[in-house]
Amino acid sequence: MENQFDAIVIGSGISGGWAAKELCEKGLKTLVLERGRDVRHIKDYPTMTMNPWDFEHRGRMTKAFYQENPLITKAAGYGEDTAHFFIKDADHPYVQEKPFDWIRGYQVGGKSLIWGRACQRWSEYEFKAPEKYGYGIEWPINYNDIAPWYSHVEKFIGVCGNKDGIEAMPDGEFLPPFELNCVEEHMQATLKEHFPGRYLVQGRWAHLSKPEQVHLDQGRGKCQCRNLCMRGCPFGGYFSSNSSTLPWAEKTGNLTIRPFSVVHSIIYDEASGKASGVKVIDTNTKEEIVYNARIIFVNASALNSNLILLNSKSERFPNGLGNDHDLLGRYVSFHNYRAGAGGAIKGFEDHYYYGSRPSECIIANYRNLKEQDTDFVGGYTIFTGAYRNRAEEVPEDAPQLGADFKHRLSKPGDWRIYMYMQGETIPKPSNRVYLSEDKTDDWGIPLLVTDVGYDENDEKMVADFLEESQKMLEQMGCADLYSYDSKQAPGLDIHEMGGVRMGIDPKTSLLNEFNQMHQCKNVFVTDGACMTSTGNQSPSILYMALTARAANYAAEQFKNNVL
Repeated sequence: MENQFDAIVIGSGISGGWAAKELCEKGLKTLVLERGRDVRHIKDYPTMTMNPWDFEHRGRMTKAFYQENPLITKAAGYGEDTAHFFIKDADHPYVQEKPFDWIRGYQVGGKSLIWGRACQRWSEYEFKAPEKYGYGIEWPINYNDIAPWYSHVEKFIGVCGNKDGIEAMPDGEFLPPFELNCVEEHMQATLKEHFPGRYLVQGRWAHLSKPEQVHLDQGRGKCQCRNLCMRGCPFGGYFSSNSSTLPWAEKTGNLTIRPFSVVHSIIYDEASGKASGVKVIDTNTKEEIVYNARIIFVNASALNSNLILLNSKSERFPNGLGNDHDLLGRYVSFHNYRAGAGGAIKGFEDHYYYGSRPSECIIANYRNLKEQDTDFVGGYTIFTGAYRNRAEEVPEDAPQLGADFKHRLSKPGDWRIYMYMQGETIPKPSNRVYLSEDKTDDWGIPLLVTDVGYDENDEKMVADFLEESQKMLEQMGCADLYSYDSKQAPGLDIHEMGGVRMGIDPKTSLLNEFNQMHQCKNVFVTDGACMTSTGNQSPSILYMALTARAANYAAEQFKNNVL
């Protein structure tokens, strides 16, 4: 009976942690399977309080390391201080049919330790646009279905922000926002005056600007504005599974976490028509182990969840669990981060700012809302902000010590503004992942093949952002303007979605309105794999809300002996 549980959660990241919390609170004995090592809050954050001079290479990686790890070192926030929360390229290979930068962090807590922490709610526009404008299927839920669960999640994790009254980016249950600096206030006023319908606001971010009792009960404290979040925060100032949901679940006495557990497949029972358990391979011993449960939540992160389901083959499902119509692994999407712009702005030299604010400003999406107003579909969020450079760089041949050196470092220079886009992409059947027929990993599991690329719609959206950002920057008074299209491969955004999408019709989707597999009712998928479309808002808080909603539904079905 030691391998028998009420529920199994595959993955311990943002959505897996929420599944564990909700299921354990409802009294279900829950096993969380994590392929990586164990990481405990505070104890396992080795660089959390180190100074720049405490690092051998001042935070950089060596040239040899970059050459050995050309993929993972592209990740935002990657460095000598955070490398322990990312994989190494050679340890976890995959096959790229088209270029795709798959960024991964394998440990208890997953990428919740290294996420960007932006928490905008989707609006009704994101849920309705794909079907309305003909580039996707209908979502089986709408904003009103998920709004109470957004609130449920926001109150627990702590999200700071203003109630701005913007239809395209709904308000939530917010802690006080971080302040705009003087140039950002100028940017906000300029948009209001010259660009009706465009709104710059302080971003909604998963940081405890002013902790409430529920956050103190979690053992978390106020964000110190160090902006060293990806090292692991000893204060619990930002949300992670490690500081919040997993310890909360553990306090119930119903949680078991098993690290070093690569999930091979979900076992389907032909007689009952349900999944009976999960086959695991111990990463260290290569031992195969089967754990059984009445409910299974798949939260391994989008592409790994696709991999597990594709590898879950049986007589009933020879092409992967629930895959009756060759939909599994298809309609994989991502966010378009390719373009950015910025410039210098004169004035404001008598103003500065305090601390290292861990959040950014947002210009809410203004494209294709009530009607399609461009030659592309979808919209884009703009992340933006203002900062000051040093007045001058210190010449390499100048002394690197003494009073003159210190004065040069501490004298502020011009203010600068930056912008970058986060654009919606179209789910397409040709954008897919599938299993390699001849290549396996160290545990004998087929490697994942990524076949995902951009399209004409993406190019048009990039062009629109570049044109509109220049107009806004010029109106704000910027000079020395720059813009770029990085042409970066999909995946570097770390917002891959789809492959196991939700929908109303089992012929065109794999999951119902409660993230429950149409063809295997006791399996739920609530990470990015479940997404029907990408929207333009950051998706992580939607994953959390969908997970909490599905877990409460599953627990109710469990207690009523339906599952």
